[in-house]
Amino acid sequence: MNSDTMKPLTHPSIVFLDAETIGSTKNISLVESFGRYTSYNSTKPEETIEHIGDNQVVITNKVRIDRQIMDVCPCLKLICIAATGMNNIDLEYARQKGIEVMNVSGYSTDSVAQHTFSMLFHLLNKTYYYDTYVKSGNYSKSSSFTCHERPFWEIKGKRFGIIGLGTIGKKVAVIASAFGANVVYHSTSGVNLNNPYPHLSLPDLLTSSDIVSIHCPLNSNTSNLINLERLRLMKPTAILLNTGRGKIINEQDLAYALTNNIISAAGIDVFETEPINPENPLLALANKEKIVLTPHIAWTSMEAREELVKGIYEIIKRFYFKE
Repeated sequence: MNSDTMKPLTHPSIVFLDAETIGSTKNISLVESFGRYTSYNSTKPEETIEHIGDNQVVITNKVRIDRQIMDVCPCLKLICIAATGMNNIDLEYARQKGIEVMNVSGYSTDSVAQHTFSMLFHLLNKTYYYDTYVKSGNYSKSSSFTCHERPFWEIKGKRFGIIGLGTIGKKVAVIASAFGANVVYHSTSGVNLNNPYPHLSLPDLLTSSDIVSIHCPLNSNTSNLINLERLRLMKPTAILLNTGRGKIINEQDLAYALTNNIISAAGIDVFETEPINPENPLLALANKEKIVLTPHIAWTSMEAREELVKGIYEIIKRFYFKE
């Protein structure tokens, strides 16, 4: 029998606590097809118990579900995390309560890799300056067919340092190699060393790389990993990219490094506080061309979000369907 046409043994009631985190997707109907489905754009901590109610399946991206919530939601059987990270769930207590917790992995690899290079090209090719130059009318007044006011260089032949060579880091490495870069990497765990690229200590990577791209998880080893001391190791021409987690980079130190030309530029998609704090020093840089800031969107291509929904659907199907 085709599992896609099977009827579930139980028609689960499902609630998505923070549906706005994945936006509108065409295939959310897959999840809706299982049974009673409710979605909330967002859920405040004091609303969590009410929103979960008597639902058996909870989908959450960022809403925290701790032991107090599990204790007062006896119908809860399955927590689907609409992301890879599981730090918002008390996993040990869920295990004790017999509540299954499942995440979705691998859905955003291509999206994050693409956005990494999108930020890089914006900075490397001085796209903002030249776009403004043409649209402002200055190009129309020029005596030359071209403009050399903001020199840029090629990726080919440059050292591309990757911090964290997991699935996304490997994808970035392949793309960087296709552009002719010399890829090196640093494993923050110290165990991921069986790769076709040279492994360097973090100081050696920072000292020698023209581009540094962060793709490691946030943990006790990586929190505040890139601070002023380590930024000072980098080349003054270097570009720093972060699509990993915000707290890996000390934002105050990065703002100082950019202001004082310790490094050339930075592309940042993740922040210590999200949404970004209006007092974040990166917003106050005098030279806006030195940084590109995006609102944690590297993972959000339409394809990635639909793959995420498909992953949630597969989790629920495996949990409720029996072959």
